[in-house]
Amino acid sequence: MSIGQMLEKSAAKFPSRTALIFDKERFSYQTLNEKSNSIAIELTALGIKKGDRAGLLIANSIEFVIAYFGIVKTGAIVLPINILLKSDEIKFILNDAGASLLITSEEFMPIISPIRSEIATLKNIVIRGKSPAPGCIGWEDMLKHYKESLTPVDLNDAEDVASIIYTSGTTGRPKGAMLTHNNLLSDVQSAVELLGCGNDEVFLCVLPLFHAFAATVCMIAPVYLGASVVIMGRFNPVEVLKKIEEEKVTLFAGVPSMYAVWAGIELPKMNLSSWKLCISGGAALPVEVMKAFESKYKIPICEGDGPTECSPVTSCNPPKGIRKPGSIGPPLPRVQMKIVDDNGRELPTGEVGEIIVKGHNVMKGYWNNPEATRESIKDGWFYTGDMGKKDEDGYFYIVDRKKDMVIVGGMNVYPRQVEEVLYTHPKVLEATVIGIEDKLRGELPVAIIVLKENQLATEKEIIEYCKERLANYKVPKKVEFVTALPKTATGKVLKRELKMRFN
Repeated sequence: MSIGQMLEKSAAKFPSRTALIFDKERFSYQTLNEKSNSIAIELTALGIKKGDRAGLLIANSIEFVIAYFGIVKTGAIVLPINILLKSDEIKFILNDAGASLLITSEEFMPIISPIRSEIATLKNIVIRGKSPAPGCIGWEDMLKHYKESLTPVDLNDAEDVASIIYTSGTTGRPKGAMLTHNNLLSDVQSAVELLGCGNDEVFLCVLPLFHAFAATVCMIAPVYLGASVVIMGRFNPVEVLKKIEEEKVTLFAGVPSMYAVWAGIELPKMNLSSWKLCISGGAALPVEVMKAFESKYKIPICEGDGPTECSPVTSCNPPKGIRKPGSIGPPLPRVQMKIVDDNGRELPTGEVGEIIVKGHNVMKGYWNNPEATRESIKDGWFYTGDMGKKDEDGYFYIVDRKKDMVIVGGMNVYPRQVEEVLYTHPKVLEATVIGIEDKLRGELPVAIIVLKENQLATEKEIIEYCKERLANYKVPKKVEFVTALPKTATGKVLKRELKMRFN
């Protein structure tokens, strides 16, 4: 089954059920299917065919979902683009992918217009907005064939790519992870099986839909189930809670920084009884944040994990089984994970090594980059670059990114371990640890901290706090206080940026 066929199936089964909610707009499954068909018909008329690449640069909205399904129904490959990127970054992605089409909003044209002539393959731009720019096609013109039937495209679910998602580039130039229809569907099927989701769920999506986590958990999964999804443009803690109450949301997927904010605010008086489950991903969930949130809201957070290259969920704590704070849980059903050393040999329980993953959710490879593909996929196993360990129950723990490890005089310091200690300090809101160069010991750990509102702390205070709880070589030798940490759209701290700033 392809992604497009998945929508067709849900629309046939639940035509009048609400599929999408955004602000005051509500679309049924029948309407979503018909409008995506119209987009596909118009794209085909523009010459878009199976295997072509189509960029999608739109903020969270119903139109994003319609465009996504419209593109994949033609057999073309959708390129969701981070809306926070600058012109040169977008130009790189569109050129690297050889995109022939871009669907965007008029708000992004000041970024797109200067680079349009520098993207040789780009033939058409579709603009969502009141007045399309000259030489562009209006969004409403793409909906002329609303209610017309679509001739299906012959697809090989296991081989044909549905989406190319470019990695955030936290360690260099972004690479395009090729995710087939089967990659995405198998990941969704395994995730909803572990989470125990049904078609009566109401998801809330405030995560950016251009990101793999949001696309899989908050868009493809609800459509697969025939469930409803409430889409919001940005995270305002009180407004999201109001929407949860108003729409009787049952499941929320977020990143750790969102739960940290909720844990720190006064809980408004509202009825949140429909809210049964939270999922956390995109970055490590500090144990203290999890405990504080669950204590206040009485709603479980199931922490999971997985890279874009794995569609992206590989593991998750089961809501109806044992949840282990600090763990990313066991592998999803039909997904294999193990811990290996630098030579690829599996390590025993409790030993730290690299996490590798195997399953139908593992990408086909990196677009136009066979060398990087060979380096990351060996004998069907994807090497994540995450250092972790496995316990006796088969639960996995991320110790840190391989590239983020700080080596102090030959001793390995895993930043996450230090960060967990920092998060227990009563004045700390957010913390991250990086390594800076040192002539004598190679590297030294440095803590970069955001304090809670109206709190003051000194470098000495933080260092002394760590000395009581960590081996001396793990203690930050320097503390920097900042007002905010630079992050990707999903809350992952941009450590490379901090290293450049503080080295």
